[in-house]
Amino acid sequence: MNKIRKGERMIYRVKVAISNRHVHLTKDIYDKLFDEPMSKRNDLNQIGQYATNQTVDLIVGDKVIEHVRVVGPYREYTQVEILPSDAELLGLNPPTRRSGELNDSETITIKTDKGSVTLNNVCIIAENHVHFNTNEMEKYHVQDKQLIRVHLENGTIFDARAKVSDDGYYELQVDRDVAIKYGLSTGQEVDIEI
Repeated sequence: MNKIRKGERMIYRVKVAISNRHVHLTKDIYDKLFDEPMSKRNDLNQIGQYATNQTVDLIVGDKVIEHVRVVGPYREYTQVEILPSDAELLGLNPPTRRSGELNDSETITIKTDKGSVTLNNVCIIAENHVHFNTNEMEKYHVQDKQLIRVHLENGTIFDARAKVSDDGYYELQVDRDVAIKYGLSTGQEVDIEI
């Protein structure tokens, strides 16, 4: 862990992880969409989470985004995370939110060969965030939901929020559109100011 004191704040290095559009499903909704059990394609860095072999289509009116990955395991709530460019394509205006903050978010239809469900208050754009494990809070002098400044080598600065959890794996997560905008790549190291 590289750290540099900057006034009252600290600078740390963190690796970038890039997230594409994906869905989290409850067991009940999953069973409405699939006959087969959820199966793992590959593990994700966040402990216990994995990309499945299952995909869905996202539909709004006559607009469709196909083959959107389901992320396991089952969640207590269904959540659809799309990119800003997806929102434009679908004609939606989802809020940029922390995972699980779904009040007044968008309605979307999730479809598979088995069937479809249209769900209210499930679709968001994920805010930029840095994952921390609960036992790292003191080491990084960070609190959950704290504002973090991300510093790039070209002088660009943008915001993220701390996301502290018992199974958190230390990394900066941005969506693919943000990565393209700022020229970021998976595994790249950047500075964060806490």
